[in-house]
Amino acid sequence: MIPYIKRYLKNFDYPLFFIYLALCLFGLVMIYSASYGWSVLNYGWEPDYFFKKQRLNLLLCIPAFFLTAFFPYKHYKNKTMMKIMLFIMFTLLFLVHIIGTGGESGAQSWIHLGFGNIQPSEVAKIIIVLYFAGIFAKKHENGTLDKLNESVGPPLIVLFFVFVSVMLETDVGNTMIIGFVAISVIAASGIKFKSFAKFIGLIGVVLAVGLFVIYMMKDKLITEKRLGRLEAFFHPFDFEQGYGYQIVNGYIAIGAGGLKGLGLGNSNQKFGYLPEPHTDFIMAIIAEELGLIGVLIVLCGLFFIVFKAIKIAITTKDPQARMIAAGIGSIIGFQTFVNLGGMLGIIPLTGVPLPFISYGGTSVILLSAAIGILMNVSMFVKYEKTKG
Repeated sequence: MIPYIKRYLKNFDYPLFFIYLALCLFGLVMIYSASYGWSVLNYGWEPDYFFKKQRLNLLLCIPAFFLTAFFPYKHYKNKTMMKIMLFIMFTLLFLVHIIGTGGESGAQSWIHLGFGNIQPSEVAKIIIVLYFAGIFAKKHENGTLDKLNESVGPPLIVLFFVFVSVMLETDVGNTMIIGFVAISVIAASGIKFKSFAKFIGLIGVVLAVGLFVIYMMKDKLITEKRLGRLEAFFHPFDFEQGYGYQIVNGYIAIGAGGLKGLGLGNSNQKFGYLPEPHTDFIMAIIAEELGLIGVLIVLCGLFFIVFKAIKIAITTKDPQARMIAAGIGSIIGFQTFVNLGGMLGIIPLTGVPLPFISYGGTSVILLSAAIGILMNVSMFVKYEKTKG
């Protein structure tokens, strides 16, 4: 056991760990700065209410990170392990439609567990990466990677049910991310371009069927609020007292910050103007208080993790390691894009948190577990190089 631990610590990816840790701690500071006014003015709670809850979330991130960092990633393609992961994912996705609750966004995407909440779509993102990587690694081993008529059914069926389930929660943002993540894992599998194009076509058919099912339930999905958000996306200033209110006040916060910002804690928009400033729009508060410099620091940290994942995917010889690294990197990259795209009005607002920075337990804990998995893959790649 001791030689095993020494071998892992020798190959521990310290830059990846410290950037991840720095982002989490920076996020904790910004959650306190962004939320203390909102906590008092809107809820009558203590100023540090959200800070304390996020601090507890970060304490839970420690075991999540180290458990996955020292659990060999090759076990994820074990048939029993894949069955367990799918059972957990589909159980949560089923329960959220039975006992799930929503927030102000109206999305029924949370399950209350008494001691806290869990968001099944966040769990699904990680499991889709591990399941797809395991399935296609096995196809790579037995030489059927480019034979779409062999073993192509299970991943498509799984993706179909996940896609429909998450969309029926009205969680559009995570539905988009799951689709892009699945495609990223397949692209990293080593599949030939012709086969990849065919597979993407099959995914397109699956998603089209899923959209048809969703259309049949349009009365649940196409709500007044969702239509209002779509109108506000095209003309935010025409709806600045309604559905465009959050976007417009986000713009004001960003514009007020300039290059250096107003100073940490000196945001004006967080005092009742910008709704829920510690969640999806926390980057607007960072821009207001720390300016463009603060925004670039956060983006550089997130870019480093995505770049590290891509580098690991390129350098490893193991197909499963390559797909896991590409999948985790795509989760963080696409989630960052969806969050910032909604805030800037590039895409419709969907309510996706900024990785490691926004307030939220499920997101930061599961992303910590994902970084742990990426760390395990990184250590394997380093060990692989030392072996020659």
